[in-house]
Amino acid sequence: MSKELGALETNIQNDAHPELHALRSHLQHILEDMSRYAPVIFKPPILDSSYDSAKESGQESVPGIRALRDAIKQDLEVLEKFLADPKSVSLPPLSTNAPYLIAVWHEVLLAPPPITAIWRTYNDNAPQGESHRRSAHKPPGIKNSRMLAEFREIDSYLTDSSEGSDDPDTPPTLAQTEFDNSLLKTGRALLSAAAQNPLPGTNVPPIVNLRLTRLDPAPENPKEHDPRIAQTIETLRAMGIDVQLGERDANVIPQVAAPSPPHRLEPTLCINLDLSILIALVSDITHAEPPHSAAEADARYEPPPEYREWKKKRNGVLKGPDFDGNEEGIGKHARALATQALQEAKRGLIQEMHDRLCALVPQPVDASGLHACPPVEFWTTPDARDRFLRIVLSKIGGPAEQRRALALFPDHASPPLSIEEAEEAYWRGSRYPRGFLPLLPVRMFPATEPDAALEPPVEADGCLLSPFFHHLACACRRVLALETIPDPRVAGVPDSDGDTDGQGDADVDVIPRAAVTRANPRLTAHTVQSVLWGAVRRWTTLTANKTSVKAILREIRAAGGSNEYGSGPADGLEDASGMLAEKAVLWVVDPRSLAEGMRSDAAPPE
Repeated sequence: MSKELGALETNIQNDAHPELHALRSHLQHILEDMSRYAPVIFKPPILDSSYDSAKESGQESVPGIRALRDAIKQDLEVLEKFLADPKSVSLPPLSTNAPYLIAVWHEVLLAPPPITAIWRTYNDNAPQGESHRRSAHKPPGIKNSRMLAEFREIDSYLTDSSEGSDDPDTPPTLAQTEFDNSLLKTGRALLSAAAQNPLPGTNVPPIVNLRLTRLDPAPENPKEHDPRIAQTIETLRAMGIDVQLGERDANVIPQVAAPSPPHRLEPTLCINLDLSILIALVSDITHAEPPHSAAEADARYEPPPEYREWKKKRNGVLKGPDFDGNEEGIGKHARALATQALQEAKRGLIQEMHDRLCALVPQPVDASGLHACPPVEFWTTPDARDRFLRIVLSKIGGPAEQRRALALFPDHASPPLSIEEAEEAYWRGSRYPRGFLPLLPVRMFPATEPDAALEPPVEADGCLLSPFFHHLACACRRVLALETIPDPRVAGVPDSDGDTDGQGDADVDVIPRAAVTRANPRLTAHTVQSVLWGAVRRWTTLTANKTSVKAILREIRAAGGSNEYGSGPADGLEDASGMLAEKAVLWVVDPRSLAEGMRSDAAPPE
């Protein structure tokens, strides 16, 4: 008998509050979907092995998704606790935030990609008196009863105003002089926030979409009707806000699909080299044995007294006897070189290039037990080559760095070197064996800038290529279409990111700074020209200049090309592990500056 009573009580408990049981089931289903949810995030096909990318990896894919998940969990726990209580049968329905959370999740599923943030708050910088706090709005929570209560309050002010006297001591009226309410204020605040937070890299404000799931301008119950609700909606639309009413149709809400196969970025068989990577390829940091500790790195690049004295005398000649920025500049540059050496110790540049290129086309093991590299070609622009040689062959490059520079371009040696002689000269004294990377000869593009008619091909090596190549080429052409200007930076002031072409402690009196583009002073003309060549040939551009990469990405976003970063899940070729291989447009590594002359054991400059 007791079992029958218990079963009866359970049935009664389950039959009570059917709407809450439905909400609980819906929230449980959403949490299951969120565990599989993988938003479409348009990421540029950039192979980034720099130190900064390691810090950025592991960040939440869409800011706010975790907060939404936690809010749903919390609401579900409250619901389950209420429904599990036998006393809930006789209690009124629990007030829950579930309808709002469900509506937000539906908008996440239906929003066009990419989703950049969920539940993000924006600063409302309206003058004090209008708003002086961070604005956070929950439009789906607005319903007819709330609006009707607000209208009644507004009407009471109007009544008080009509009964007022002419007494000058009477307080000012709160009656409206024009139609307004809290929802219209919310709309203005959203438009203001949109204007103050344009789309990244552009001056274009985002479109404001307002979905009011619980507001009905024509309700069935006449007690919930007020023509001012419809007037409010029309006013919002006239302001430029996209207002949508009612719940989403369950039939149009997509199911959470299984995550698409992961993409593996790989370089092309032809590699485009910019100035920064040419310098890195001859740097003492790249070829010398890396330091085993930070103390060893600091000691290695502690310039000897002879170097400091030479530098002081030279600055006195070039900049006047009163110049007093020598010691600080040398110390700062020495610390930067020590940092680069420690980064090299963690992941060697030439070793990484060898490993990634060998993975493209598996090659047999050679006599030394190493996998040979496939037939790779390295290219650069005439301007990058000329500037590279001017930098390295000045007093800036050390003897071994100068020898390697001439080996990369053997025709510029005196007398010219054969390929055999250039190979021997480049690898002499390196910690890598001769021929470890098929660098030589570095091939030359026919001009500093490609012809305007040259367009990127559609595919390479049997693999469809990302539309990002096209967007990159267009951005470079737009930047180069504007005139170049002298670099406005003060001589010797490093980039805020510590990211240069690798010239390092070069005196601009010897090697003047390269001309920069008027479109963006962060971009030198020769860098944009190098990247343009890689884009139109659809070859991977290898660079150590992350600052320029960021600046170019901003130019692409400004033109609205950021929604076509990747090639898409159907493109590319699968490797043995089932991953899709996609060609990298850019390959970013840490900089390696010319460092031989700054070593503590270096011979004093002449």
